[in-house]
Amino acid sequence: MLTSEAKIANKLGFTPNIISTIGFTLALTSAVAYAITPYYSQCFLIIATLLLLASGFCDTLDGIVARTLGQTTVFGGFFDSVLDRYADAAVYAAIIIAGYCNPIWGLAALTGSVLVSYTRARAEAAGLKMESVGFAERAERMLILATVSVIAFWWLPALNYGIIILAVISNLTVLQRMLFTYKELKKKNTAKTV
Repeated sequence: MLTSEAKIANKLGFTPNIISTIGFTLALTSAVAYAITPYYSQCFLIIATLLLLASGFCDTLDGIVARTLGQTTVFGGFFDSVLDRYADAAVYAAIIIAGYCNPIWGLAALTGSVLVSYTRARAEAAGLKMESVGFAERAERMLILATVSVIAFWWLPALNYGIIILAVISNLTVLQRMLFTYKELKKKNTAKTV
């Protein structure tokens, strides 16, 4: 998937870190579009959504370029992860600032989003594979946010409901990952004592 696009990006001189930076910039621009929508036009919701999806495409592409072309580095993974957290925080903060959601739910969604990534990083640091544990990975969260943003163009409360859904499923994913980590580490410890 996206292998041909990865090769084209590489031929054009785009390294994984450059693609990560472009994705981050697109996410920040998306955040600005969300934030200014109440002052200008509902059309900015569509612009924000398109920029968010373009950011997500870059987030997928950077990893594929790195793996396909043998350009993976420890720093690259770290750099991409840090930019993703800042991007998520900026978008959620913009939606809260624009008044599109209840601030409590917005903060819960933002916190859950950051902790989904953090729990994965901590579990993987302990030697556990966390891929596909939980149902609210970043891609799923971005697609939900993009969908409710398009709906909000016609019915603005959709963004608030979408943020509530994101708050619930991201924090449930954190709980899933905590339970998974607990069980797996308990198995490891039991195996060592036998």
